[in-house]
Amino acid sequence: MKFLFIVQGEGRGHMTQAIAFASLIRSQGHELSAVVLGKSKRREIPEFFLREIKTEIHWIASPNFETDQNEKQILIGKTILGNLLKLPTFLKSLQQINRLVKLHQPDVILNFYDLLGGLYNVFYQPKAEFWSIGHQYLALQADFTFAPSRAFAKQLFLINTKVTAWGASRILALSFKHSIAIHPKIQVVPPLLRNEIKTLTPSLGNFYLAYLVNPGYSSELFAYAKANPSIQIKAYWDKKDAAYVENPLPNLSFHRVNDKKFLEDMAACKGLACTAGFESVCEAAYLGKIVMVIPVTGQYEQACNALDAEKHQIARKGKIFDFSFLEQQSSNFQQNPIYFRKWCEEWPEILQKIIQTSQKSDISSEIIDSRLNPLPLSPFS
Repeated sequence: MKFLFIVQGEGRGHMTQAIAFASLIRSQGHELSAVVLGKSKRREIPEFFLREIKTEIHWIASPNFETDQNEKQILIGKTILGNLLKLPTFLKSLQQINRLVKLHQPDVILNFYDLLGGLYNVFYQPKAEFWSIGHQYLALQADFTFAPSRAFAKQLFLINTKVTAWGASRILALSFKHSIAIHPKIQVVPPLLRNEIKTLTPSLGNFYLAYLVNPGYSSELFAYAKANPSIQIKAYWDKKDAAYVENPLPNLSFHRVNDKKFLEDMAACKGLACTAGFESVCEAAYLGKIVMVIPVTGQYEQACNALDAEKHQIARKGKIFDFSFLEQQSSNFQQNPIYFRKWCEEWPEILQKIIQTSQKSDISSEIIDSRLNPLPLSPFS
């Protein structure tokens, strides 16, 4: 089968998932013909993605979060307004996706949680099957634990999640643990981890690792490192125009995102502190590391991610980058990397079954269940 990926470029997680899935499909004889990557002025595309995806990449303007002046907090109002003002640009992006789909004629369009992916599927009705993949689709499960919501944050998160999978014939919900899906179009699947992490041998070094999706959190790391000079911290970020390595303090260094070096440091660190994404947390869990997650202020999705990680005993939730809290949690930390690894390693068999089912059945994407349809969902319901 021939695939075309649409990948959200916000943060590192969706890109590493795309790399892992590309390797997986190729190992079973399938083809990745092209990648459409949403881009933002705030970020540069990491070199590792350009190197590892191993196919042509097409950049498009895609909706992204807007932050405060300190590049730390997500501002929902500014995000909505800013993206509405870019609507003509996004319409051109949809046209660009359509040209690429016509050129490559994929059997499957796989959307890694990009908003334009779902909009393209509904507006253009491509002949290819449309699949969506992401941790966020667990929110469509009846037993999902939502964070307390303010100013309709929960409703906006659900609308965004449903739009990314609008009309999808298959929704793959990445999960820390196996569970049964409530809807025939949804399948709960393991995290997507790159092959490199499976070759690493965990050890216990003398430093903590940090990953910052927004560079504004660097001020917290600097304040903590300055007040605690005996604690060594290595932090990774994708701050635009930053030097490859910066050493503001003897015990603190900031590194541009480098896939191989980051995983090597992950295997050797005492523990990981990061914003509450999904991919880095899963990589740490695979290596049996203790994890503290700090949800990005104003990003409701990350507040839910933190609760989900705590629910499955994968990570502990923190309010700030306080590595003393991480050290305190290490005494009662009960990670089970063997169970987690077995779950992650089920992907080859799962993909085979997905492909076989896809080839044998005709799952209609025209009939959109109300639980997956974003339109009837009012922010005031």
